[in-house]
Amino acid sequence: MITRVCILAALAWAVVCVPTVAAQDATSPRTTVAAANATPLTLPPGFAGATPPDLPATMSRDGEGRTTVRVVKLTAPLRVDGNLDEDIYRTVTPISDLIQVEPIAGAPATEKTEVWLSFDADNIYVSLRASESQPERMVMNEMRRDSFNVFQNENFQFAFDTFYDHRNSVSFQFNPIGGRMDGQLSNESTFNADWNPIWRLQVRRVADGWTAEAAVPFKSLRYTPGTAQVWGVQFRRINRWKNEISYLTQLPSNSGNNGHQRVSLYATMVGLEVPSGGTRALDLKPYITSDVTTDLTARPSAVRNRIGKDVGLDAKYALTQNMTADLTVNTDFAQVEADEQQVNLTRFSLFFPEKREFFLENQGLFQFSSNQQNDNSTTPTLFYSRRIGLEGGRQVPIDAGGRVSGRVGRYSMGVLNIQSSDLDAFSLPSNNFTVARLKRDVMRRSAVGALYTRRSKAAGGGGDSETYGIDASFNFYQNISFNAYWAKTSNPGRTRDDQSYRGQAQWNADRWGVQVERVRVGNDFDPQVGFMRRTDFTKDRAFFRFSPRPRQRFRGVRKFSYQGAVNYFRDGSGQLETREQNLEFSIEWQTSDKLTVSLDNNYEHLDAPFGIASGVTIPSGGYGLRTYTAEFQVGQQRLASGTWWVETGPFYDGDRTAFGYRGARVKVNQHLALEPGLSINHVTLPFGDFTAKLISTRATYTVTPLMFVSSLVQYNSSNNSLSTNVRFRWEYQPGSEVFIVYNDGRDTAGDRFAGLQNRAVVVKINRLFRF
Repeated sequence: MITRVCILAALAWAVVCVPTVAAQDATSPRTTVAAANATPLTLPPGFAGATPPDLPATMSRDGEGRTTVRVVKLTAPLRVDGNLDEDIYRTVTPISDLIQVEPIAGAPATEKTEVWLSFDADNIYVSLRASESQPERMVMNEMRRDSFNVFQNENFQFAFDTFYDHRNSVSFQFNPIGGRMDGQLSNESTFNADWNPIWRLQVRRVADGWTAEAAVPFKSLRYTPGTAQVWGVQFRRINRWKNEISYLTQLPSNSGNNGHQRVSLYATMVGLEVPSGGTRALDLKPYITSDVTTDLTARPSAVRNRIGKDVGLDAKYALTQNMTADLTVNTDFAQVEADEQQVNLTRFSLFFPEKREFFLENQGLFQFSSNQQNDNSTTPTLFYSRRIGLEGGRQVPIDAGGRVSGRVGRYSMGVLNIQSSDLDAFSLPSNNFTVARLKRDVMRRSAVGALYTRRSKAAGGGGDSETYGIDASFNFYQNISFNAYWAKTSNPGRTRDDQSYRGQAQWNADRWGVQVERVRVGNDFDPQVGFMRRTDFTKDRAFFRFSPRPRQRFRGVRKFSYQGAVNYFRDGSGQLETREQNLEFSIEWQTSDKLTVSLDNNYEHLDAPFGIASGVTIPSGGYGLRTYTAEFQVGQQRLASGTWWVETGPFYDGDRTAFGYRGARVKVNQHLALEPGLSINHVTLPFGDFTAKLISTRATYTVTPLMFVSSLVQYNSSNNSLSTNVRFRWEYQPGSEVFIVYNDGRDTAGDRFAGLQNRAVVVKINRLFRF
């Protein structure tokens, strides 16, 4: 007891008293351009960009559309205050002349954007001047870090291909009021928006637009060995009030908002020098928590107002410039926001995204098979990190875990091992989880790889569960891709039909899109560190899309889209289980408003009855289901945005009528926003009638870009629950945070309305020490 008290006291002293990541010195010397910029540039073998520019010019383009930009070396650190008043802004010509992809692909951007790239011994800097012809119309309503609504504001994004491999990158984006996001892109396809590196940003509003300065420490990045570096770089600017998207390089017209994923088309950045000693940084992040918990569902006895306290540690060490080791001890996820509930009127499991920081970093590296990250996908996910530390909707304590990930030449690799504790109150045993991933880049934009997972004490008893898989992704030109995998599981007593495979080919251009796919999952295929919506099936899919862009006759319309899809699911004996036929038409206006109407004509064969709602069971047999849908998406520049939808049609020999409001956001001011959600399903069946209601409201008040309080209240009639999650987050130093969290779960079906089931108040403080 004395030892624990001493540890808590020492950590509290460290949080309050010990300085960490150095702040910018307001009295730093005047920043000037270093004379070293005049020395000849070192270019890599096979360099194929435009001829590098000579200072003071910083950008060159050739006749083939290739772009090369130059980063400038500074004599002293840049003062990151958002004011463009240093010498570099007067003596160096900025990078400019961005190119539209929307609304007119290939045309010059209508608003001027100027960017300066510079560096010193510790940081790479990105400075921005974004001019606006009508600054009063700018959309700025999100200051909270890592909110996807930042993307729906006026914003600027810069991305670095630090390995210059033309397929992976890290990106940073921000808006005129300081809201920011960051993320990792893997293999031009998988974007992880939950990567949270240390970087600094200051923005300023000016009369004709806005300015910004960002500093990214080299210690926050990974790159190839050597001092002289050549990276890929991309800029994207979104003028949300006019729905215009422009990039540094010319991109295909179907790139849209996701042009940063076209890493193979990034500009080339030359002139960069990284620290000669490399970036073998050691980050230590201890935490302390205290909580008061009530759980009336715990067995064998309920828990009432139990006071708890704990300590733990996360550590990160850069083994090399491109390989990182992570360690977590007594891991705590009390600060993670609650899941958004969903209405489920199918017989299949729901997919919930990962939100825990330790599992989110380098998440794309462990993804198996391309294009798998889809909440409604029937393709098995071989590694689903929510299998670790979560069981039956309850958190399972994690004793310790480690991960090594990074790149060696053309290889990407990652190894993860986690040990969880048992949970005696719910008879959940301890488990050990291992995941190993290896990928090799082939050709220009393709890759092959392998994945292995292992779980001790497989669910259902018996020995260990293992999964093996190989996958490949081949991309040709800009629009053609082929994806495939083969996988096998090894589980006690399930060894007959234990394999799965997938083959997919698609052509995805701006005007046309075609996809064909086959997926096979055996009856005994069971990846117990993965996720599957359904088992024992063969799926055949065909998809077609035509998206013309009108020119003169429909001036306010940006794009029409006609698409159709057919999916057939058969079980292992060849019996048709599901047929899905979809027709859809949509109109997207220049304002970003969008109208969609669709028809789904489906067939379901049930081998066994399933309970669709409390007291309502659908018997086995064959059923036709038809759904007519209309939805209208309101653009983010409106005071109230989101999508209104309504559905109706025959449903399991009865009828279903549904309506709702999703993706909603009501702007009160730049600090306060409301996000209501509504889904009402009224179902009339021969076997019983019911109405499934899901009502939610999220309110967020952002004090500064690094401090906010958010509440999420959800009522779900399907499981008779009323839940509340309130979170306060303050990043008081870069990478160091204070959390105060309140959780409350209530049962609305008991004798007392909204009777308490569980409640917890948690205070968590962590501190980053960087060496």
